Amino acid sequence: MADKPAPKPGHFLPGGEGEQGATDAQRPIAAPTVPTTPLGGSAPLAAPTPRLGGEAPATPPQLQGTRIDSRRTTLSGSRLGPPPADDRAAAAYREVFHPQPIPFEPKKRSKGLIALVVIAALLVVGGGVTFAVKVIGSGDFSVNPMVTPSVKPTSGSSTREPIGKGTPDADIVGKNAIYAAGTMPVVKCQEPAFRPTSMENVRSYYQAVIACMDKAWKPIVTKAGFEFHSPRLIIYAEGDETACGVQKDLALYCQDEEGGSATMPWQEIVEAYPRNKAQVRAAMAQAIAFVYGVHVQNLTGMAEASDNLADTAANKAGEQEQKRRATLQAYCFGGVFFGAARASFPLRGELLAQWNQLIQRGGDDVRKDKAREHGTSKSLALWINQGLATTNPGSCNTFVAASAKVS
Repeated sequence: MADKPAPKPGHFLPGGEGEQGATDAQRPIAAPTVPTTPLGGSAPLAAPTPRLGGEAPATPPQLQGTRIDSRRTTLSGSRLGPPPADDRAAAAYREVFHPQPIPFEPKKRSKGLIALVVIAALLVVGGGVTFAVKVIGSGDFSVNPMVTPSVKPTSGSSTREPIGKGTPDADIVGKNAIYAAGTMPVVKCQEPAFRPTSMENVRSYYQAVIACMDKAWKPIVTKAGFEFHSPRLIIYAEGDETACGVQKDLALYCQDEEGGSATMPWQEIVEAYPRNKAQVRAAMAQAIAFVYGVHVQNLTGMAEASDNLADTAANKAGEQEQKRRATLQAYCFGGVFFGAARASFPLRGELLAQWNQLIQRGGDDVRKDKAREHGTSKSLALWINQGLATTNPGSCNTFVAASAKVS
């Protein structure tokens, strides 16, 4: 069969060559035609709906009275505005663009509601840690993050009576409820098996001990009526900047915005461990016990109260004595824990000997700086042993002890 010549351009366009004689198989697929009317023939495609404001073309005579004639062929209104009220789309338009307003129902405020916002900013001043506290007080107020809060005026006097009475700092440290919480139950806490051969091992050791101390101290702290949370652990290398500033191989407790951090060094411990393993193990246990003791003071409000008392001391000697009372109490709290854990975390043999030597070398009387803020070796031994023997925080009230016992 001979090949047919290729169609010319416009072959299948209306009026083009090949339109009349093409068979059904040769015609391209096109849009459906209008159904055949009773008059016969195919109705021609109507012109597009006229644009806004235009007139609709007259209906051909042969289509008048048919279904096509009954259809709307003109637009009303504007495409840029809402549909007419009788249009089926009007209800949907109102639902989206003009919904019915939600009625306002004022809520009753609880009379006991007191709004209190505390913003704490950590400041490091002269190596010490203090807090700048801003209180946005009780009552009605509106807050815009970019402007100063505006307080709504109230009727009557602008001054208000204080709510309750504040507790003096001396009572917070001398009559704290932790003293009456009772003895610490027996603690099953073995010495962690992590040996200080790397930073990660040092971290794991302290994490394990802190977890044990959390279980031991939480019932005591909550029984005394205080909220409990675990201290955050920070392991740092010499020269790293911590919440307490840039430090050098010192175990510290930092009162920061995280609620308190046990900030522990690791490099010197790893370097010293091969030379004297028992001494390093004893030093790690004693250091974390002391730092956690400061955490207990922070949870019970005694850390801040003690700082306030030191800041208002009559002279330098009085300030240092106040700091010694706080330091010795933290060591005593550490002794309380190890006394409760003596069966599972035994301090005996060479480990106990190194523990005692650390106490003898840790007093102000043998320290090079002579700061007189930690207590003499005799005072350290007195309060640590008192905590070990009694396992009762009530035996650690250094703030009411005679000055000779906190020398």
